[in-house]
Amino acid sequence: MTSPAAPEPARAGDSARSGDSACSGDSANSADPGPDRELNPTAERAAAAQPGKASRPIRVVVAKPGLDGHDRGIKVVARALRDAGMEVIYTGLHQTPEQIVAAALAEDADAVGLSVLSGAHMTQFRRVVTLLTEADAEDIIVFGGGIIPAEDIAELAEIGVTGIFTPGAPTATIVDWLRAEAAPRLAQD
Repeated sequence: MTSPAAPEPARAGDSARSGDSACSGDSANSADPGPDRELNPTAERAAAAQPGKASRPIRVVVAKPGLDGHDRGIKVVARALRDAGMEVIYTGLHQTPEQIVAAALAEDADAVGLSVLSGAHMTQFRRVVTLLTEADAEDIIVFGGGIIPAEDIAELAEIGVTGIFTPGAPTATIVDWLRAEAAPRLAQD
């Protein structure tokens, strides 16, 4: 008996599902959507909501900065973004802000999505935004999710994290938000 091939670690989506929320209770490794679920609800909603297509897909680097080892939510979000037609690069667990920014620059990313559940969001998000600014890449959209107290959201917005999605945020909301945020950037291409 042969073991299944491991998914390519640099690309997102093969081990996550596009559920209705970023924290669905289903197994992240299940490929069967079940009898009561649409196969690709996010992509269907996206196609219906978008009258004209962009000239190219939105490129998103998603990452887990720091020592946080829980990646189910980021994989669900990555899969939803991919299913909505975006090009998604998942950098994996335990990334430094320097590694995340290097990947964003190398991939010519339109956005960087960060997920932190450990409470280090202020430090990690701030460092990513600072490094993007130092690289003259402050036009890259930075958004995040995880366990983020409401009182930190305004400060994160002030430093340049333009979208925060806490547990239970519908993936369709994240997709729609990112499309709207990236539209001006795509229009410049």
